[in-house]
Amino acid sequence: MFQKVTLANNIHILTERVPHVRSVALGFWVDVGSRDEVNENNGVSHFIEHLLFKGTQKRSAKQIAETLDAVGGQLNAFTTKEYTCYYARVLDEHFGLAFELLSDMLFGSTFDPVDLDRERNVIIEEIKMYEDAPDELVHDIFAGSMWQGHALGRPIIGTAEVIARIPRDKILEFYKTHYNPDNLIVTVAGNIEHEEVIRKLRPILEAKTGGSPARTLTAPLPKRDVVCRSKDTEQVHLCLGTPGLSLDNKKAYTFQIINTILGGGLSSRLFQEIREQRGLVYSVFSYHSSYHDTGLFCIYAGLSKQNVDEVLELIFKQTKDIRENSVTAEELQRAKDQLKGNLLLSLENVSTRMSRLGKSQLYLGKIIPPEEIVEKLNKVTIEDVQELASEMLAPANFSLATIGPWEDCGSLAKALGN
Repeated sequence: MFQKVTLANNIHILTERVPHVRSVALGFWVDVGSRDEVNENNGVSHFIEHLLFKGTQKRSAKQIAETLDAVGGQLNAFTTKEYTCYYARVLDEHFGLAFELLSDMLFGSTFDPVDLDRERNVIIEEIKMYEDAPDELVHDIFAGSMWQGHALGRPIIGTAEVIARIPRDKILEFYKTHYNPDNLIVTVAGNIEHEEVIRKLRPILEAKTGGSPARTLTAPLPKRDVVCRSKDTEQVHLCLGTPGLSLDNKKAYTFQIINTILGGGLSSRLFQEIREQRGLVYSVFSYHSSYHDTGLFCIYAGLSKQNVDEVLELIFKQTKDIRENSVTAEELQRAKDQLKGNLLLSLENVSTRMSRLGKSQLYLGKIIPPEEIVEKLNKVTIEDVQELASEMLAPANFSLATIGPWEDCGSLAKALGN
């Protein structure tokens, strides 16, 4: 059972006690990501994430790294398109240490110019590494092709050109604008009482002041396109997909089922037909990413160049079949059981519980109990699946992005016309 307190300065604290474990997971969720950037500072959210590990008024970067290592704990962070999360997992007896460390990093970092320039080089190397991973890069190219000119279509990591030149004062300006109580959620899950969490957190967090400007959301206008990047790779890396649903869309549960049946696991249609029955790929899967006001559905495949046309044909065959014939009762039940199993098994992990609290508060402003999610999944019918598939998986909605050894990829546009 979760509990929630909102402090006087608008910081939300959510807790969930899990008494049968010895650990506690703690997350600081900042409601800012690459969506809040412009071209001139694309990548600054991720840059700040790195910099908060580089030293505070109380600790050096080495001391930050050593603090939780010394007690067997874990410390990390990640940046997304719409939020940034800093998190730790420790034994319950070290919860106070983890909180003190994370709050020190978020509110006491010095942004030392020497450390900043050193980390600038680290991120540029990270970007180069990312450019050498076409199976990851193609997903950003796909999002950029569908959401051209919109912040959601830009890479979270930024570009080497921006990272190399963005000045310290601009980084600090972005940090001071967004790292404020209005944008902060703290979530805790594990073997700790709610009252103890509030007793430890309130004195430090309630003393923080400042406000953040309200985020103005403008939904991207999807563009149908074929983007083909030539690169000397052994495989073609391919993303094919459509606009998706926002996280609070009532049909999101139905689309979770469609995604699961189509490409959400080893028993999915795409995996079974394209890999198991025909041996045309090693990796093929689908996923659905949701944001505040939109979403993205994508099918990925890594394959040899000579198999592209056949694989695209098989993908379109399966999406057409779901549009026109829906799914079988057996497929529907299997997908429901798979999603329910994934959800309930994930709740055995305190880090997953902590993350679930944070993301639910960020996107929905409330926590949906697992039992309610299971109930909503159980209500999805075969007719619901076909109706939504007919709407979302229509041929006119699909875009395509690839990375591979192309001399001419004009045939891809023709294939997309199926």
